[in-house]
Amino acid sequence: MLINNAVIKHYLKNVMFINGTAYAGKSTTAKMLSDKYELIHCEENYNCVPDGILTPEKYPNLYYTHNIKDWQEFINRTPEVYAKWIFGNIQELIEFEITYLISISKSQKVIVDTNIPVDILREIADYNQVAIMLSPQSMSVEHFFDRDDKNFFKEKIMQSENPEKTMANFRNCIAKIHSKDVYNEFANSGFFTIIRESITTDTKDETVLILAKHFGLTN
Repeated sequence: MLINNAVIKHYLKNVMFINGTAYAGKSTTAKMLSDKYELIHCEENYNCVPDGILTPEKYPNLYYTHNIKDWQEFINRTPEVYAKWIFGNIQELIEFEITYLISISKSQKVIVDTNIPVDILREIADYNQVAIMLSPQSMSVEHFFDRDDKNFFKEKIMQSENPEKTMANFRNCIAKIHSKDVYNEFANSGFFTIIRESITTDTKDETVLILAKHFGLTN
């Protein structure tokens, strides 16, 4: 069954999407906006997949972690394999994410730290519902492990036989999914875009005000 994108767009009218690269401030900004304007907040990688639906045949990428031998296998994949898995996950999650967002946004505004690709967002959301937040590849890679939610992977890397080699490989994985091509696709998407230029200057409050105006949360 196919659903007209115009129908999906109608039912997503209460949803605001933030997409972009790592360490651009997406999660922090979405949380601040949700607190200030009483929005439902769907954080990065929020659980929108119902139990019992995933199968390895239909959703091989989402099902991957059900079959891995251990987390060492996960963190030691090549950058090419890791990137293919990441982008495969993004594609497999689209239908789950869209239907979940429709179900929770009927009577309240929602802000989501999303991975829905920009070509899909163009079809299901208006310009003022989407914001792209970017950081340079060097920042995305260098500061990937600065966030508390990445401690799990950092611990697994430190438990490997050769932590230095494993860390270098995993950073290459992160660089692969934040390549120049990926950055340019976001930057040239036509959506409202904010670029994080520095980690030393605190621009959180300013960014929140800019995005609140863009999303129509303020006059």
